Amino acid sequence: MRIALVSPYDWCVKGGVNSHVEQLAKRFRRWGHDVTIFAPASDVEAVSGECYVFGKPVTVPASGSKARISFSWMSPLARKLLAEGDFDIMHAHEPLMPLVPYHLFRYSKAAKIGTFHAAKEGGNRVYHVTKFLSKMNFKKLDGKIAVSPAAVNLITRYYPGYYNVIPNGIEYEHFYRDREPLPEFSDGRTNILFVGRPEKRKGLQYLLRAYIKIRQQEPNARLIVVGAGDFSRYRRIMRAFPDVVFRENVPYEELPRYHKSAHVFCSPNTGNESQGYVLLEAMAAGLPVVASNIEGFAGVITDEVDGLLVRPKDDEDIAATILRVMRNPILAANLARTGQNQAKHYSWDSVAHRVMAYYERILYERHQVAVSSAARPLPVSAAREVE
Repeated sequence: MRIALVSPYDWCVKGGVNSHVEQLAKRFRRWGHDVTIFAPASDVEAVSGECYVFGKPVTVPASGSKARISFSWMSPLARKLLAEGDFDIMHAHEPLMPLVPYHLFRYSKAAKIGTFHAAKEGGNRVYHVTKFLSKMNFKKLDGKIAVSPAAVNLITRYYPGYYNVIPNGIEYEHFYRDREPLPEFSDGRTNILFVGRPEKRKGLQYLLRAYIKIRQQEPNARLIVVGAGDFSRYRRIMRAFPDVVFRENVPYEELPRYHKSAHVFCSPNTGNESQGYVLLEAMAAGLPVVASNIEGFAGVITDEVDGLLVRPKDDEDIAATILRVMRNPILAANLARTGQNQAKHYSWDSVAHRVMAYYERILYERHQVAVSSAARPLPVSAAREVE
């Protein structure tokens, strides 16, 4: 099968959508399929051989974060590349995000599939601004996937209909397998782990407030903050607490060692989360998880079964729930065991097989429609003209 995977985001910037595309491509190629990745890139040479660079990205605000997307006019190139229509599948991730998917969808004769990743309680401003273009692109979709119920709720505000839910995946074995804990954290203290960027919606400020309350009752606690970005603002706020440790830009290979050094994981995010793969990575690593009861996280965690959900923006509830886990080893062990089993269902191999099965179904349905159309009798007037 010849597959085109399309990302609207700067391929030089790692993120959830680009990682999703990369992981699918890796497995599809391993299974013998011909895969081409199309994406904009800020450094063409840096991604040479990884993807076909399609436009130069610029930074725009999106869903409480920032996205690097392309507004380059690439239609002539798209027409040249796709005129022969030799792809079987054209799979665009965030297919309504300007502007790369629009060019490729316009000229491709392949079956077109869109995966919707975003979740935002207040709606998506991009869909309002680009309504004319997005409506046109949406109508071209042969198949629709959303990564979570939260993502379904966002896109159906604008485009109602049925969406096949196939989640983001995680590299389960990467976090599951045994790792050596980091020696600096193996001193008998109880370690609470946070993994995320220093963005307001990640809710770190509420965890820091909760930690101050936790320390008053459990002086042996330590908070480890890991993430990509600049945490200097938070360092200044917590300078009186040397047992709050910040580790910025930890290599992916090293990340599971932080999980293996921790005793409880906390994601205090405030909203606009589609799924929460950081929760699943922590669950795969065998950590009990405390997370905000927001739509994206509640689709992954069943409260009191494979994790504990707390009220968003409530540092009192966060502190009380983390203390509950710290003081109850049996609860912590049960949550960790059940969570680890739940995380297996989100392995990339499992997700990629589900996506491939969806491709095959869409191609089969397309073929059936074509056969049916070919077999349909001509209207009487047309039949007479043929005679």
